[in-house]
Amino acid sequence: MKTGALSVILILFVLSGCNKDNTVPVPTDGPNSIMEETYPLKPSSRLIMEGVYQVFSGAGFFGDNVILKWNRTSLSIACNNGKYFVLQVGHLDSVIFIQGYWRNGYADGTGLASFYISRDEGGTTILTGNGDQQIILRGAYGSENGLPDEPLIFSFQRPFSDRVDSNFYILAHRSGGRTSDRLPVSENSIEMINFTEKLGSTGIEVDVRLSRDGVPFIYHDPDINTRLTMKCPLAGPIGNYTWAQLQTFVRLIHGEQIPTLQDALEFVVDSTLLRFVYLDMKDDKDAMAMVVPIQKQILERARAAGRDLMVVVGIPSADVLADLMNYPDYQEIPSLCELSVDDVRMANSVVWAPRWTLGTQNDLVTQMHAEGRLAVCWTIDAIPWIRDFLNEGNFDGLLTNYPYVVAYYHYIQE
Repeated sequence: MKTGALSVILILFVLSGCNKDNTVPVPTDGPNSIMEETYPLKPSSRLIMEGVYQVFSGAGFFGDNVILKWNRTSLSIACNNGKYFVLQVGHLDSVIFIQGYWRNGYADGTGLASFYISRDEGGTTILTGNGDQQIILRGAYGSENGLPDEPLIFSFQRPFSDRVDSNFYILAHRSGGRTSDRLPVSENSIEMINFTEKLGSTGIEVDVRLSRDGVPFIYHDPDINTRLTMKCPLAGPIGNYTWAQLQTFVRLIHGEQIPTLQDALEFVVDSTLLRFVYLDMKDDKDAMAMVVPIQKQILERARAAGRDLMVVVGIPSADVLADLMNYPDYQEIPSLCELSVDDVRMANSVVWAPRWTLGTQNDLVTQMHAEGRLAVCWTIDAIPWIRDFLNEGNFDGLLTNYPYVVAYYHYIQE
């Protein structure tokens, strides 16, 4: 018996070596980076850096303006054309050093990026909070792992407008983005949940399924396939397998394990600053009975930790709505309904979430707001639509595969 199990595991590793590389290389600073010698910035200094910057050198590639916004672990820079930066920041004396990489979310482009802010061009102001120095980032960017050799200069233009709603939710699809977007971690993984804030996300959507023995986990597709997983001995509907089988034999495309819903949500509470989790229920029969107790436990955990976190059960279909309504006191369960506003009222959902193709629907959004409900829109990816929905709509959040694009058009508002 032991020999047979060992043989299956060996086959798993052999097959995994045949997987097609689906990643874009993410450059790193390397072992000799000056960042190892720097000191982290205080929270107050980070806030001084945030805002809208004008692009001088590099405008032809990154656009005329960018926004700088800190996340939990690093500095993010978002552009108007789907390019973004993930950067580490530190200081030596009054000089600020910034290193990391840029990436084109709509294509394969990526490369190293390096900047500095001199003591006379904003370094002293950022570190002390005194003075009115103009903040200027001087640096360069490169391609792939080549040294940065194209000049790049960003100059502080203005702080974020009062129009920018700090409660607006930038929701990342599949916990950060799709596998097809060639991110360095797999969709619907704890590793992606840990990564997504670097992309500008303030909330996530995850896809909830049930194992054969009733364990809720997060995974998008109904079957095991090489789009989402490394090659393995299992095939067919993923719900046909026990949780032990999935944990033993299945690895996501970048090698991660499929997480349980419980583990994923505990990570959100304990290890992130995310403010919204949208549980997209995938029509598994009786899943509501397994998921709602976990939702309740996680919300209690968040309250105990002083976290302002919304966790909502998604209702994408009439079948899931019926499943919810079979649950005791279902109108007390925080839910998000993708159906009609009448269904929202029937379920007493706290969030209405229509498809983006239906338009801004400002009249219905106004009705939801008057009833004390939120409205978010899914799944909106094209730059012109993102811009128009933010400028003309009244939604409380947008769900997208490109949170850095939503971040740009959200924070650039005047």
